[in-house]
Amino acid sequence: MTGVRRSAETDNTQTILRHWREAVPNDRLAHLVKDATRALLRALQMRLTEHSVSLGHWAFLRILWEKDGVTQRELSEQAGVMEPTTFSAVKAMEKLGYVTRRQLAGNRKKVFIFLTPKGRQLKTKLVPLAEEVNEIAVRGVKAADIAATRQTLFTILENLARDEIESSAKERRIPSTRELSSRVAAAGKRMKKGG
Repeated sequence: MTGVRRSAETDNTQTILRHWREAVPNDRLAHLVKDATRALLRALQMRLTEHSVSLGHWAFLRILWEKDGVTQRELSEQAGVMEPTTFSAVKAMEKLGYVTRRQLAGNRKKVFIFLTPKGRQLKTKLVPLAEEVNEIAVRGVKAADIAATRQTLFTILENLARDEIESSAKERRIPSTRELSSRVAAAGKRMKKGG
């Protein structure tokens, strides 16, 4: 590419693509889905940045555009992140004027998160950007292949949801970040001691 500077974003996505084509074309599906997701999110973040919106805020805004006035816990659950992460994001979005936090009459314990007019207006600017990324991603892919991919991914989600339920019966679970850190630290100490 003479005379054309390539950005780190392009190099990174190109590196991922080259890795899949040359090094591991038949690697596990989970890795391919993860890398495709990373590429989709990178493409979206490049567009969101033009409007000074982070990818993390996008996730919360999408939820609030569908159901405004949820608790922080509900927002965390729907976004699939821990409550401290949600708290930090909501605090930052409040400073940006996208959301407001308030208690409702008759419920002094819970704090509900609401979009401001500014936060609501972002939907008309940002959703078309996500739609553009989706259109770019499936460019040249037949409608039947898109439908098959959607059905396959939906079935994968169903299977993993069922596995998660069965795992909880076996007392498997995802530990909190703090608990996982403690486990890792303890394992590190055991390895240093040789056991």
